[in-house]
Amino acid sequence: MVNDSRHDLLSTLFSTPEMDHVFSDAEQVQHMLRFEWALSAALEDCGLAPANSSDPLLALLATPFLTSDRADKLRLAAGGAGNIAIPFVKLLTATVAEQNPEAASYIHTGATSQDVLDTALVLQIRAGIALLQTGLHNTKARCIELASEHAGTILAGRTWLQQGPPMTLGLKFAGYAAALSRHEQRLSEAETRAVQLQFGGAVGTLASLRSNGLMVSAALAKHLDLPESLLPWHAHRDNLGEVAAVLGLLTGTLGKMARDISLAMQTEVGELFEPAGEGRGGSSTMPHKCNPVGCAVVLSAAQRVPPLIATILAAMPQEHERGLGGWHAEWETLPEIFRLTAGALGQMRQIVNGLEVDAVRMTANVAMTHGLVLAESVGAALAEHTGRLAAHKIVEEASRRAIAEKRALLSVLTEMPAVTEHLSPERLHQLLDSSNYLGSAQQMIERTLKSLKQSGG
Repeated sequence: MVNDSRHDLLSTLFSTPEMDHVFSDAEQVQHMLRFEWALSAALEDCGLAPANSSDPLLALLATPFLTSDRADKLRLAAGGAGNIAIPFVKLLTATVAEQNPEAASYIHTGATSQDVLDTALVLQIRAGIALLQTGLHNTKARCIELASEHAGTILAGRTWLQQGPPMTLGLKFAGYAAALSRHEQRLSEAETRAVQLQFGGAVGTLASLRSNGLMVSAALAKHLDLPESLLPWHAHRDNLGEVAAVLGLLTGTLGKMARDISLAMQTEVGELFEPAGEGRGGSSTMPHKCNPVGCAVVLSAAQRVPPLIATILAAMPQEHERGLGGWHAEWETLPEIFRLTAGALGQMRQIVNGLEVDAVRMTANVAMTHGLVLAESVGAALAEHTGRLAAHKIVEEASRRAIAEKRALLSVLTEMPAVTEHLSPERLHQLLDSSNYLGSAQQMIERTLKSLKQSGG
């Protein structure tokens, strides 16, 4: 078997071995062979080819077809043919003809090159989505566990990278789990539309099969265990565009998770940490470093995938019944999207499975503003007596004084008659206790986890 690994030195960083295999040249050719076998079998079923004419192709499926020698032949011929299907069919026909000339004469009957390549692609997509769904489910399950474990773990909510009122780590991970669950659903729906047989012949009419076209198509779909599309979709690429877009949404969510975790890993924050290990996250010059290497890979995918999706979408306006260049633009682009998504998902799965949480540091970080992050709590309570705008102005003044004088907000508030005439020191203590200002966080977590459980999460 030919070794066609791509980017060998970085393959474990930006993809996974399993996804590399799914979208390898060898696997693509094997699916092309599977299509030709299924077509010959379908012709047999419909009485359009002699009995057992598909047997030689079935025998070839027992071993990898793409040897180094065959790969060299296809590579050389592809430049002149414009795709690998044309030289592949010639090579396959010649291979079968050596043993069974009659069977060889029925190979590829009724099909066109794009039927072979597109159907091979959807078989790869089906396998690729199955891998992603497994990774998604496991990553989501761990996020659900973290949401439950840390439902009451308080940390600072942050807006514009600045501390806001407190929230819980559980709420953050419930949000991640909910987003990943949505991507599971999107991916399943996109798969339903995209993973369909492509079989239309020269211009999508199956005219070379005369009145037998739909009968052969149904038999072909059955042999490949693929749904039969209502129409050939040679130049209608919206379903492939949808798959690409969904993978982009998934990498975007993974990127959001990686951004949050990497920011929490900063020395000055120190709240979350990727799992450490021998050879992971070190620096070539700084012995003390533990870098967020997993997050870096995920973030790189989140940056690289959107332009690739743009290529898929830009390729959609294809000419008449067969695209000129747009179809070709998909060939390397869509597999790369799958590889990057798989790599990002694999890294995030490792991160959440071994995530280290420093709850003590989270508490200290909330306390470092000496009550300022709970100014909203005081303002809301004061507004019940003075009105919202007046309360906001009073608490804003108190906050500015606390910052300027480097004092605790409580100390400043207890000196302001506009506050103390409505709120006692005891009440202010309550309002400036983080655990008393978590709103509906707990209920939101419980509601989300219940919904995910009901939906199979």
